[in-house]
Amino acid sequence: MDTELSSSRKKIDSLDKLLIEVLGSRQRVVKEIGIYKKNNNIPPLQPDRFKQVLNKTISVGTKEGLSAEFITEIMNAIHKESLRLEK
Repeated sequence: MDTELSSSRKKIDSLDKLLIEVLGSRQRVVKEIGIYKKNNNIPPLQPDRFKQVLNKTISVGTKEGLSAEFITEIMNAIHKESLRLEK
């Protein structure tokens, strides 16, 4: 039992690391978009775009067995950080 638990925890640790790496990659692209928006006088907040992204991720998340509420919380946190970086 302990070996099985330890093995599962190692998998989670590896997936957590991957999640953070993917978020880091995403945020680097956000910085590029922020520069573009600044150079072209586009406001950082684009509500229609965020709604589109949220709907897409909810759709993908539900296929993975994740609740819409959970996906919404995650995407709101990511969006908040993205807006911070874009400014």
